[in-house]
Amino acid sequence: MAMRFSVTNRGQQRLALPLLSFQNVTVMRGDRAALQEVNLEIAAGEHVCILGPNGCGKSTLIKTIARECYPLARAGCAISILGRERWNIFELRSLLGIVSPDLLASCTTEATGRDVVLSGFFSSTRIFPHHHPEPELLARAEAALKRLGIAHLADRPVAQMSSGEAKRTLIARAVVHDPQTLLFDEPSSALDIGAQLQLRETLRELAQSGLGILLVTHHVSEIIPEIERVVLLRGGRILRDGPKAAILTEENLSRLFNAKVRLGQHYGYFHLY
Repeated sequence: MAMRFSVTNRGQQRLALPLLSFQNVTVMRGDRAALQEVNLEIAAGEHVCILGPNGCGKSTLIKTIARECYPLARAGCAISILGRERWNIFELRSLLGIVSPDLLASCTTEATGRDVVLSGFFSSTRIFPHHHPEPELLARAEAALKRLGIAHLADRPVAQMSSGEAKRTLIARAVVHDPQTLLFDEPSSALDIGAQLQLRETLRELAQSGLGILLVTHHVSEIIPEIERVVLLRGGRILRDGPKAAILTEENLSRLFNAKVRLGQHYGYFHLY
């Protein structure tokens, strides 16, 4: 089924502001610095991959953008998201669509596909008794499910879905409120080969619609052709940052993953062996 996504005038007006600007950002997770003196700027609407091994700080970066983690307060450190340093987190999360393993784990309940998608309007993981979705929100949730080709999952509990179905439900949740940028944290985790291929096609459709894509992953094969820029992250620090063709080299990736690798390319996708 062909999918069509669109960016509204509200989204187009926000494109003038950078998605994020990090200056000398250090973020602690317990007694460990998960991000160390990171300097990074990403334009709104840009398609970027943050690539690195497990434990390098990728998920912490996503959580810092979403204001789940905060940097150390020190001279020279600054963060702005969409041009602002201070946010009401519920307002901010209405402008970002997030798909993460943590979110999937939180949604594995008796909540139905419709409830999970509707929860995107409330920054929750399901519809609770104090939530009262208006008819307009219900219609938008149904439209998002249809766009992802999963209208038949509207009444199915997430706990009864396959990993691929649950992941597509989360993507519907991420796009339902018309975000400017989608943040994907290890999106193909727990997916079989067929579901991975389907996910890549969905990411390509989203990128081609005008939505910005920020992908964080340790799988080179997840980097869709539409992603133009790659940032290599290791030990909480940026190792390399630049155009995909210049960054994805055997030398850089061998250093990143601390292993001798060979790099191949096929139909716009890269793979390691």
